[in-house]
Amino acid sequence: MSQTPPRRFGLFDRRSWPETRRIAAILRRETIGGGLLLAATVLALVWANSPWSHSYRSMLSYQLGPSWAHLNLTLAQWAADGLLAIFFFVAGLELKREFIAGDLRDPRRAVVPVLAAVGGVVVPAVLYTLVNLGGDAGRGWAIPTATDIAFALAVLAVIGRHLPSALRTFLLTLAVVDDLLAIVIIAVVYTRHLLVLPLLGALVPLAVFTLLVQRRVRSWWLLLPLAAATWALVHASGVHATVAGVLLGFAVPVRRSTRTGGPDAGPGLAEHFEHRWRPLSAGVAVPVFAFLSAGVTLGGLSGLTDALTDRAALGVVVGLVVGKPLGIMAATWLVARFTRATLGDGLAWVDVLGLAVLAGIGFTVSLLVGELAFGVGSARDDHVKIAVLASSLLAALLAAVALGLRNRVFRRLEEAETADRDHDGIPDIYQDMARPAVD
Repeated sequence: MSQTPPRRFGLFDRRSWPETRRIAAILRRETIGGGLLLAATVLALVWANSPWSHSYRSMLSYQLGPSWAHLNLTLAQWAADGLLAIFFFVAGLELKREFIAGDLRDPRRAVVPVLAAVGGVVVPAVLYTLVNLGGDAGRGWAIPTATDIAFALAVLAVIGRHLPSALRTFLLTLAVVDDLLAIVIIAVVYTRHLLVLPLLGALVPLAVFTLLVQRRVRSWWLLLPLAAATWALVHASGVHATVAGVLLGFAVPVRRSTRTGGPDAGPGLAEHFEHRWRPLSAGVAVPVFAFLSAGVTLGGLSGLTDALTDRAALGVVVGLVVGKPLGIMAATWLVARFTRATLGDGLAWVDVLGLAVLAGIGFTVSLLVGELAFGVGSARDDHVKIAVLASSLLAALLAAVALGLRNRVFRRLEEAETADRDHDGIPDIYQDMARPAVD
């Protein structure tokens, strides 16, 4: 009696239908957020290079907040420490949900984007360090390690709208994982003065917050003050306050309540919070941070030349444009080589290369790390900002070439698949997955 050979592992296999719909909704929100992010960046650059640039600088240095709580911060600091905490809270929710209830709970699916993200962090950091050997800019090695998912998906929506959803999901998951790696780096490397008592004190509101959400409490008037207290104490400890956002996101339960008629009988609490907070993160927090961080004075051609000849800026360009795709491609190829996995139907390595180049769009976290490494408003920080902008633009153009060459092929495949759809709009492959097996 012959046995059916085991199905080979595919690097970019289709996801389950419910997970595909959920990821599609996330991608739509992130794409809109990318458009807002681009608009905020352009506005900041125009204002910072206009005759009224002094008013932009004055706005950034305007202070507000209670001084007794050590929160008398400038607007630029509120954006970096406060608004990005919301961004990392959503990232924590998304990452936890992916690995507990999403398709990435399967280790075979998880290994590809996780190792690709690690490669996309390590190789740019190494290249940046090599460029800056013997110099005084080595502290910025983590600047080119993160992908800006909003910008990358916005570009992808324009140049590769017919790409398979598996590739889009791969880019989304990769970006979330390397955001997590970036926040770990920020917490470990860029914490200069650690105060133990406030850090220990942050565990108290964090523990109460965790207890309440584990009991499926959703009342904002209970949870929001606890989250704010956790954030304020982490900020006072010297650890970057965005770490609090990740910890709060990890505290939220992912799985649905099994209690009949319970308050979480619908979507899991993590999915509920993500639905509530992602629009605020993508539509407000990140664009406002960009508006308050990206306004660098370009200084014409001579200013750009001075900036991009700075070894720190050169390291950022090499790290994002060369290191990111090299690290992601190497890690993905090694997974395929040692697991004997195959690419999905119709996919080629040039598609993976296009995504890897697109991952070189580093913006939000790169700007944040640059400010932490060299100080807000310093000449080197301005050079790094110019390098991040230039690298992101170059990565987008290169990715447009690589993915544009394949877009027509994917469009034909999509048209063929559409012809096989059922009357309810669900592809036959998902219909087959939903049907019970018959002996």
